[in-house]
Amino acid sequence: MSIMYKSTRSNSEKVTASQAILKGLADDGGLFVPDSIPALSVPLEALAGMSYQETAYEVMKLFLSDFTEDELKACIRGAYDDKFDTKEIAPLVKKDGAYYLELFHGKTIAFKDMALSILPYLMTTSAKKNGVENEIVILTATSGDTGKAALAGFADVPGTSIIVFYPKNGVSPIQEKQMLTQKGENTNVVGIIGNFDDAQTGVKNMFHSRELAERMNAKGYQFSSANSINIGRLVPQIVYYVYAYGQLLRQGEISCDEKINVVVPTGNFGNILAAYYAKNMGLPIETLYCASNENKVLFDFFQTGKYDRKREFILTSSPSMDILISSNLERLIYRITGEDADQTKAFMDALSSDGEYQITEEMKEKLAGFVGGYASEAETAANIKKVYEKADYIMDTHTSVASHVYYYKAKETGRKTVIASTASPYKFTRSVMDAIDKDKYDSMSDFELVDELNKLSGVKIPAAIEEIRTAPIVHDIVCDKSEMQATVEKILGL
Repeated sequence: MSIMYKSTRSNSEKVTASQAILKGLADDGGLFVPDSIPALSVPLEALAGMSYQETAYEVMKLFLSDFTEDELKACIRGAYDDKFDTKEIAPLVKKDGAYYLELFHGKTIAFKDMALSILPYLMTTSAKKNGVENEIVILTATSGDTGKAALAGFADVPGTSIIVFYPKNGVSPIQEKQMLTQKGENTNVVGIIGNFDDAQTGVKNMFHSRELAERMNAKGYQFSSANSINIGRLVPQIVYYVYAYGQLLRQGEISCDEKINVVVPTGNFGNILAAYYAKNMGLPIETLYCASNENKVLFDFFQTGKYDRKREFILTSSPSMDILISSNLERLIYRITGEDADQTKAFMDALSSDGEYQITEEMKEKLAGFVGGYASEAETAANIKKVYEKADYIMDTHTSVASHVYYYKAKETGRKTVIASTASPYKFTRSVMDAIDKDKYDSMSDFELVDELNKLSGVKIPAAIEEIRTAPIVHDIVCDKSEMQATVEKILGL
């Protein structure tokens, strides 16, 4: 069956997967969603014997149905190779009764690598399929990890260039240095005076500008996105939940058809939405635990049915979750309205104009498979220390938010639980080492802390960290949030 894509905000013409990947955002400002969620076409028991690459093909062929087998397999081969430092690509590690799905073994040591390693291949294949001659300008806002992973993926890819905006004072020192030292003739990094929501709003406004699109087209450019609003990002994320289930079967931890729980540290809602899509494909998931930090807009939404961004924006030790406008939630809202594009658009318009919307009781009932949870800064730090002392396992701050939610919400169900471990602790060394022993490590430099973490964990320092110890800064543009479009115009020479 051929899957087509439609907008969450109108009943306009459907597009193919490759067209949706190229466009990133629908013309009406909505997000592309599949016109149906396909069922897994392999029996669950077969997952136990499949490699990550084989699993990726079986999942992605269902959603990217206008790609030929050869095209899709070439994309998968190019993406999931020795740039990952483990053969499994996404190892499942059992610690203190939970199963940590380590999604940080790629080039930039964060889960964004799982999708952004393949997106450039999907994008360039899509361009060829659709006869695109313009240079594709990847325009992206990042709360810390998407930026570096996208930069690494698209660096020097022919026919593309990339511009990444990030909050100048809203990412970790390691995250910032990873971006600012990125090589590549086609890469651009811009710090903004503002927060992630400001960066995300600025990017969306540029996507919506017809006047800017016309001027870019005249110069031979067109925008696309590497954010999780792009279905070329979302579909590859479904893969690792299916693969995790196969690993549980292979390790003899569950029986076939046994239901599991999944806990996901959540900011923009893409990662947990991918798990929701996997569940709708037939993967036996009982409950999806949406784990938030102190910016708990999603926790409050699942509690009350009201999405309210009108609150203080808090900078936390888990900056990739410091988000008040969770863009991918729109795709879930569309599902629970019964795919009512007008109602979805009304909610999103209300969010823009009034800063809030309230779903109906009937819609709330359709969220029964989700449970919200959150961790305070103190709880996040305490959980890092607890799991280290109890299980000799060191996790990053984002994973700790999810781990904390597991301990106080999911563990009591007795179901086997997969925790999405979204970043290497090496990416957030100061927060991690402070959590373990602040008095001992507080005076050390960031790279001294890297060496101490290596001694404590016994885990080899990733190449991504070693590379930036002495790498020169090559990007130094900073602008106000109001100057984002002017900065893009200058970079592109419009």
